[in-house]
Amino acid sequence: MQSHLALLLPVAAVWWTAGFLADGLPRLSQARELRQHTGRLLALTLTGLGLTVALPIAGLVTVGPTLADRAADGLALAAVPALLVAGCTVRRLRRLWAGAGTLAVASNTPAPHGLRAAAAHPLIGLPLQVTGLALLPAVIAASGAGQFLGPSATGPAITIAALAVASIGVRHALRHNRFAERAMPERVSSPRPAAGALHV
Repeated sequence: MQSHLALLLPVAAVWWTAGFLADGLPRLSQARELRQHTGRLLALTLTGLGLTVALPIAGLVTVGPTLADRAADGLALAAVPALLVAGCTVRRLRRLWAGAGTLAVASNTPAPHGLRAAAAHPLIGLPLQVTGLALLPAVIAASGAGQFLGPSATGPAITIAALAVASIGVRHALRHNRFAERAMPERVSSPRPAAGALHV
């Protein structure tokens, strides 16, 4: 086991936990629960972003190749989804936390479908889960398990990762649409004129 795994594992664990919490947000039916879980998820997301930025900075301030440098190299694949988290997910989580807070006065206040649709938005769960998924190759390589796979496993691994990202995205989109449809007001049908009514 290579020692820079000890630096990668806490970062990966934070992102994996955040992705797991994000997946469960839309299932919460009470506004107070939704606010509490959103607050925890927001704290975890900011922690993950902080750790992801801290490792490359630690590598820059040290002279010569260090463990931080090797760990920072493993974060390169996760940089793009992490930027999406910083640009979109954090803002949506803050709005969701504030929205749930306005309804969380009583403990049994139900979370409306519109709020749960916002919790199920793909730009909340998808970037967090893709960031955690992008850290898997670095963790596998740092653990030494990558040497048993060989270079021939690169192509299938990329295909599996692409399919996983696509399936996660489709799942989030379908769930968001389901809640959004429930949140829409029902259309009131216009009354039909009575039979035999005179038209002026």
